Amino acid sequence: MATMCRSIKTLRPPFQEIVTEEDVQAAALQYVRKISGFRAPAAHNAEAFDKAVAAVAAATAELLATLQVRR
Repeated sequence: MATMCRSIKTLRPPFQEIVTEEDVQAAALQYVRKISGFRAPAAHNAEAFDKAVAAVAAATAELLATLQVRR
């Protein structure tokens, strides 16, 4: 079984104190690129690709907003 891309950084404390919307978008884009196998999709796949990035970014933002990190 192939391993997941290791270059997506952890976006929660204590690994990252401040997470910007750009950080979330970049992680979502990298995830969708890895899963789809496309760096940039063909025109006929662009809408699906963009929707997937938006959905992953939204899910990531929701997750980060609701996680309770013990210190």
